[in-house]
Amino acid sequence: MSAKNYDLNFDGYWRVPAIGSMPAQSGIYCVYACIHDANAKTVDLKRLLYIGEAADVRDRITNHDKWQEWEGKLKSGEVLCFNAVFISLVSGRERAEAAMINHHKPPCNTTYVNSFPFDETTIITSGRNALLTAKLTVVTKNAFV
Repeated sequence: MSAKNYDLNFDGYWRVPAIGSMPAQSGIYCVYACIHDANAKTVDLKRLLYIGEAADVRDRITNHDKWQEWEGKLKSGEVLCFNAVFISLVSGRERAEAAMINHHKPPCNTTYVNSFPFDETTIITSGRNALLTAKLTVVTKNAFV
């Protein structure tokens, strides 16, 4: 492998009642704890909880086995929120997801938190990317070194 760069333009923010409007496309998604103010029509992201990738982001989030863990991380008044970037290349999704997890270390992720099995990878995020680092580079890391 060689060094790779990925430009990830994150789309939307979806709360639990609106997940059905999320595109059924392949990509990377992030799960956040947030506070929704219905009167002001605003969402205030508090913490990044999880990063994942899927061939169908909407289906994966809707049927994810970590819902209870995510909800267990919520404080009073918080709800789950999601954003996503839609990319089709399986190898690109996994590598970009791994780099983001390794850099951000979300509390509900276990894989890639302490290791990164790919060559140098640079991620540039834009769009709806609150709480994500705008530019990060991760190099090969082995958990046993």
